[in-house]
Amino acid sequence: MKEVNKNQIFLAACISLIVTSMTFAIRAGILNQLGVDFEISNKELGWINSMAFLGFPLAMILGGLLYNTVGAKKLMIVAFICHMLGLLLTIFAGGFWTLIISTFFIGFANGSVEAACNPMIAEMYTNNRTAMLNKFHVWFPGGLVIGALVTKFLTDAGMGWQTLIATMLIPTLIYGYLIFTQKFPESKNMESNTSNNIKALASPLFIFMALCMTLTAVSEFIPQQWIETILGSSGASPMLVLALVTGIMALGRFFAGPIVHKLNPAGVLWMSAIITSVAIYLMSIVDGSMIYVAAALFALGVCYFWPTMIGFVSEYLPKTGALGMSLVGGAGMFATSMWNPVIGSWLDEEKNNALASGLSGALAEIAAGKAVLGIVVFFPIALVVLFGILFFMRNKIEKNRIGHGEDVIA
Repeated sequence: MKEVNKNQIFLAACISLIVTSMTFAIRAGILNQLGVDFEISNKELGWINSMAFLGFPLAMILGGLLYNTVGAKKLMIVAFICHMLGLLLTIFAGGFWTLIISTFFIGFANGSVEAACNPMIAEMYTNNRTAMLNKFHVWFPGGLVIGALVTKFLTDAGMGWQTLIATMLIPTLIYGYLIFTQKFPESKNMESNTSNNIKALASPLFIFMALCMTLTAVSEFIPQQWIETILGSSGASPMLVLALVTGIMALGRFFAGPIVHKLNPAGVLWMSAIITSVAIYLMSIVDGSMIYVAAALFALGVCYFWPTMIGFVSEYLPKTGALGMSLVGGAGMFATSMWNPVIGSWLDEEKNNALASGLSGALAEIAAGKAVLGIVVFFPIALVVLFGILFFMRNKIEKNRIGHGEDVIA
């Protein structure tokens, strides 16, 4: 019987997350070109984009419910098939409806990667879950950098958007080969009875964490959309900004282990909320080189949010199993999609105010972005209070925590 090779499975998970991240970076980069080539309006492009955010939480919820029955390997195969379908349908797209369907497949694939890999990693590294989930999630910012570099290099070389999409087939085929040739671990260290998982969701601590996840996701994803605009308009290279933010996020996650051991997950989350609040407030008021400082602080603040939240649920609410991890992630992505149009309307309103005050062009955009960041800062400020309560109650909840010790990739 073939032995479980943790290194190979962890590598497959990381490459699948690189593909997930590249789909965000590259598809965002070609959106305007798709609009021109297929004569699609901005409203229709918005609908196409929203399919990724619909497919992602849907796959996470379904994956969470089915994980105990089908296991990580079958969910990874679903992710591989959906990535291949989504990428090929995009390359050979004929218009609006093909793009709608292809984007949904890619979103569903991305959600399937999270639904499969988060509990699988928690299973393999049961004594060091939060640190290893952070190490896995290094490859989301890592994939953004790879996607941005591929986009710049091929665009400068005069390649079309179809070639950009085709580059993602290479890492997709690599992780596909790995998952088809590896034996996956059996679920021994997690609650694998789905009805018990569902009952455990009624825990006040789980409901509290799901609420917090909606705030952490908005605090991370919404300002990210405006950092590049604000910094770019101040004369900075968008590529430099991307490298700064994603580089700090990747390094922070890679070296998360000692920080998680020192502060424990509740302490890491509280520290992250404080740094993120300061960073977003600074981004809303500073100019010049201080914006770089604010962007670097922001990257340091948000880098631990997503993986540590999922790790916390896995360690402190083990009876929720794979379902709990998936639902918390789905809650974060769903909240982001719900807040996007609200924050978009705030931006429109603030831009009109800026234009009315005599500003124009990029200056009006920057003023609107900063004004909205001044409102968004209340999301992480709320988290400072909530995670502060969690931190001071940590001794009460520590007794339910899954075994904690050194467990590294062997």
